[in-house]
Amino acid sequence: MGGSWSVAALFWLAVTASSMTAYAAGSPPEPIAELAPFVVTDGIIAEPLQGRIGDAVRGRAIVANRQLGLCLLCHSAPIPEERFQGNLSGNLAGIGSRASAGQLRMRLVDARQLNPSTIMPSYYRVNKLTRVTPAQQGRTIFSAQQIEDVVAYLLTLRDDRGALASDAIRRIRSPATENK
Repeated sequence: MGGSWSVAALFWLAVTASSMTAYAAGSPPEPIAELAPFVVTDGIIAEPLQGRIGDAVRGRAIVANRQLGLCLLCHSAPIPEERFQGNLSGNLAGIGSRASAGQLRMRLVDARQLNPSTIMPSYYRVNKLTRVTPAQQGRTIFSAQQIEDVVAYLLTLRDDRGALASDAIRRIRSPATENK
């Protein structure tokens, strides 16, 4: 069967597959009952979800993970070991200088509140969604902790190349330092 796939269809397929993979791997997203309440004021979510403190090292791992959030499907980021990064959306290098924690949190939680036609998924939303697989219904893509981890990582990307933050994070968790 010939033809081409739209970007939105490919993205939906990739997110669906990654959600099913994460669910099957024993790390299901949060059910509705565990969603953290949050307040949107002037297009931002100022307070961390559930008061959680993000971990930039875990956040970098989430952004780089091709099975969980699929960030690199659309974005490029200063993660040189990950090949074939996206160009459908902005480069994440320097995003920590361009956006606040509240702005980043809002985009991750529900980017459609800022841009109703965005193809970016709502990582922490469970209502008014379409094309949701049965296993994913009533569940978020990311947990509150994962949202905060990604925000913490993105805030470290302070220069246009993002190299300083990525190198510093890599040194923090390098095998040589973990065993000491």
